[in-house]
Amino acid sequence: MTAADLTLELEDVRAELGRLSAVLPERIDIDPDDVERGLAGLVLGLVELLRQVLEKQAVRRMEVGTLSDDEIERVGLALMRLERKVRELAENFGLDEDDLRIGVGVAS
Repeated sequence: MTAADLTLELEDVRAELGRLSAVLPERIDIDPDDVERGLAGLVLGLVELLRQVLEKQAVRRMEVGTLSDDEIERVGLALMRLERKVRELAENFGLDEDDLRIGVGVAS
């Protein structure tokens, strides 16, 4: 890479920084409560998504008969407790059901 190439590259970077600075606000106002709430929403949304996937798998396995009655009881109880805990934590952070919805192709 020549000095001329480096100069052109540097000019491109400066131009991109100029474009970004025109779009971004001068100051970013970060409220710690909003950050905490957003992170809680993301984590709880992921947990809820996994719970729904596990529930669907359990139903499929139950329908094809690969779960014993005892396993069905244990899985159902665990999923109910997990759902209750997710709702409880969501309420503590002031989140509603829409805040926990992560759209990645799994129907809720």
